[in-house]
Amino acid sequence: LSSEVEQLSRSKDHLHLLQHFCSLNAPPATKDWTEVMVRPSSYEETVLSAVAQLEDTLSDKIKMMKKMKIMHQFAVDVTLDPLTANPHLVLSDDEKQVYCSDVWKKLPDNKERFSPCVCVLGKQSFSSGRFYFEVQVKGKTEWTLGVVKESINRKGDITLTPKNGYWTVILRDGNVYKACEDHPVILHLKCVPEKVGVFVDYEEGVVSFYDVDAAALIYSFTHCCFTHKLHPYFSPFNNDGGKNSAPLIICPVNQSE
Repeated sequence: LSSEVEQLSRSKDHLHLLQHFCSLNAPPATKDWTEVMVRPSSYEETVLSAVAQLEDTLSDKIKMMKKMKIMHQFAVDVTLDPLTANPHLVLSDDEKQVYCSDVWKKLPDNKERFSPCVCVLGKQSFSSGRFYFEVQVKGKTEWTLGVVKESINRKGDITLTPKNGYWTVILRDGNVYKACEDHPVILHLKCVPEKVGVFVDYEEGVVSFYDVDAAALIYSFTHCCFTHKLHPYFSPFNNDGGKNSAPLIICPVNQSE
């Protein structure tokens, strides 16, 4: 009898071992993942948003570059008019550069000449169509650029407003940019422009300013009513003890770009 009991005990132990071995090899329970949604982490969302924003920026940049390429087709050769230059201004021999000196030259006080404001006009006038020119402003702390009516008053103090025949953008104090509307508009620029493009569409009544290197719009005067000849307008502003001695330079426009 004892041998039978011992044999039965061994059989139970073998059965337990077999059951344990089978449980180790049994496949794990599976789960249906078809209804589970995985949300991207906040980092991934940030990256996706940045990529989308970059795509929009590149698209806008390409559009602006194409627009500026079209404007280049209307580039004109502008030179400075010595007869209009304030006596403090020094013009280069090729009449493409101007800066302000501390010396007041003895010049005829003809009706075309600005006095006392340190300004000069372009020789060329425009009374129809579209035209475009570029001016280097690199190294300057103050300047004024734009277009004006030929009939403006050249003597005494000047108020730069469209009402008075001026469509201009200015830099003052090294970092303050303004569009000289009848109520001045402060401009918040992403980059410091080193070359400014000026585009005029006479019939559409638009005067636009561009940061050439960044291919970015600075400002547009719209709904202008032009009935007079327009001249390019330049002011290198005061020398400021040499801090603002860099010249304004009328640049050739690369029409192949």
